[in-house]
Amino acid sequence: MAKGKHTAGFFCGSCGYESPKWLGQCPICKEWNTFAEAPASRAAVSGGAKGAETGFHGKPVMLSEVTAKEEDRILTGIGELDRVLGGGIVQGSLTLVGGDPGIGKSTLLLQMCRLLALAGHKILYISGEESLKQIKMRAERIGPFNDRLSLYCETNLEMIEETIRQFAPEIVIIDSIQTMFSENIAATAGSVSQVKESTGILLRLAKGMGISVFIVGHVTKEGTVAGPRVLEHMVDTVLYFEGERHASYRILRGVKNRFGSTNEIGVFEMKENGLAEVANPSEYMLSGRPEDACGCVAACSMEGTRPLMIEVQALVCHSSFGVPRRQAAGTDLNRVNLLMAVLEKRLGLQMSGCDAYVNIAGGMKIQEPAVDLGIAMAVVSSFKNRAIDEKLVAFGEMGLSGEVRGVSMAQKRVQEAKKLGFTTCVLPKVNADALKEIEGIRIVGVSGVQDAIDMI
Repeated sequence: MAKGKHTAGFFCGSCGYESPKWLGQCPICKEWNTFAEAPASRAAVSGGAKGAETGFHGKPVMLSEVTAKEEDRILTGIGELDRVLGGGIVQGSLTLVGGDPGIGKSTLLLQMCRLLALAGHKILYISGEESLKQIKMRAERIGPFNDRLSLYCETNLEMIEETIRQFAPEIVIIDSIQTMFSENIAATAGSVSQVKESTGILLRLAKGMGISVFIVGHVTKEGTVAGPRVLEHMVDTVLYFEGERHASYRILRGVKNRFGSTNEIGVFEMKENGLAEVANPSEYMLSGRPEDACGCVAACSMEGTRPLMIEVQALVCHSSFGVPRRQAAGTDLNRVNLLMAVLEKRLGLQMSGCDAYVNIAGGMKIQEPAVDLGIAMAVVSSFKNRAIDEKLVAFGEMGLSGEVRGVSMAQKRVQEAKKLGFTTCVLPKVNADALKEIEGIRIVGVSGVQDAIDMI
């Protein structure tokens, strides 16, 4: 019997489910032909001598003996990034940054490294995709650097681990995790077993040495990080960089954060010298609004603790075909169909023979139901060919009976609308009754969609 080849079973490349044998369909995510053999590392078979370096205690400790204190955070110098991280970089944290190719992940991290290096922090940037000259060319477009930032081009995890232990940086950037490989794993770089082993090594380094590690992850065509989904469970923070490659805006969204909120977003604009922060996203999203145009209304959505003003656009016209076309950009199409069905049933509007197009201007993707009222008013405005006052903002959740339900943080939404110059705010009556009086803006509480439509 041949020695040295030990298998750890099979892993689903979509969700990370483990199985002792190969399966055609994953029983968890229902994907076909995603199982791959994952050989076990020789280090794991020989006993795993590095267990003592993980930084965890070897005996149980009573809860009363544990001292909890606020984690020391390192400010990156990029306000939008600090917001999404929960106030800065936590020492010993492992952060995964995902996004489409060319979206600006490496540029954002290099800008972060520049500001941290100028602040006196010791940074090590490890690249497995670009050469030193390529990184230098991008760095020259961003701005001047000092000697606190070091570059290292390598894909062998054993050599990278040795370099990190000798160099002892405060922050490490791994670009990208799919290019890294360990000699203890008999698989190609980017495979399920290699990605898991590489992340495990970096996790031990981060927790054992107190180093903050950022790893860049490629995404699949479905928009998730390539490799096993267990990768997202191993790290402390998962950030996704969203936006169209050919558009100027970028959205940094936190989908997991053990040290802060998971609903915060950061807004950036791509310029010639890198990414620039958008300090007031609401004003940015509403720039260029048409005047006296039918089917346009301002709405307010909450992204974490930040109120975000957006423009909802709708176009309703009679269809030339037997089956009308419905299309939505920036919001859920099924939600739009549901709202149009409520308008037909409760208000008697005959839109079953009309094409309908709904768009959230600015490229934002809004899932919060608080924009229901804005979508409904925009659809009726286009259908009736009547313009809505450009100084009016509306938000609220619609039910199947046509009622307008209350939403959270109404006070912040109204204050954001007033700051941007809106004079009328249409919101659920239950929120209007609980609001404190705000000078300079008229509060209109509606209990049903009919009350809101009467204002058009």
